[in-house]
Amino acid sequence: MPDLLWDDVAEWFDPKEMGTLPDLRVPGASVADWQAVLDLVRDSGLRYCYEEGDTVLPLPRAAAVLARPAGTECPNLSVWLAPNIVAIFRFYSDDEIDFDVDLRELQGQERLDVLCGFLRSIGRRLDKPVLMDPEGDHGYPVLGYDPNADRVLFLAGSD
Repeated sequence: MPDLLWDDVAEWFDPKEMGTLPDLRVPGASVADWQAVLDLVRDSGLRYCYEEGDTVLPLPRAAAVLARPAGTECPNLSVWLAPNIVAIFRFYSDDEIDFDVDLRELQGQERLDVLCGFLRSIGRRLDKPVLMDPEGDHGYPVLGYDPNADRVLFLAGSD
């Protein structure tokens, strides 16, 4: 049984309503949590690409990325959850893991299941919630992995 049914959440995956790139986050994170996510990505067999500016580099340790000098460009880690479904992690701070997905890539039950599986993997590894907010509407999650329920739950009410 899937965590979420597409018919129940489809309106929340409309790029016109939610913005194209909803904000996904793990609040209350640490450098160790970032490292656990990097290890998960490295060990998962998923294709990934770490970039600093236009330069592709090997995936570093989280402590090195998060200790970069002030004013330097924020690195990105792109992770392909499936062909044509990419999550892009941004290393803004050590106390919140931040990444985006493109809602245009997440249409339908099969793709929703891929997203839920990825959120579950991160949440289980960290034993923390993984939340998805509408683009630019930080703090108002629509859905998220709940470690107590061990599944992704719909968190927003419908209009």
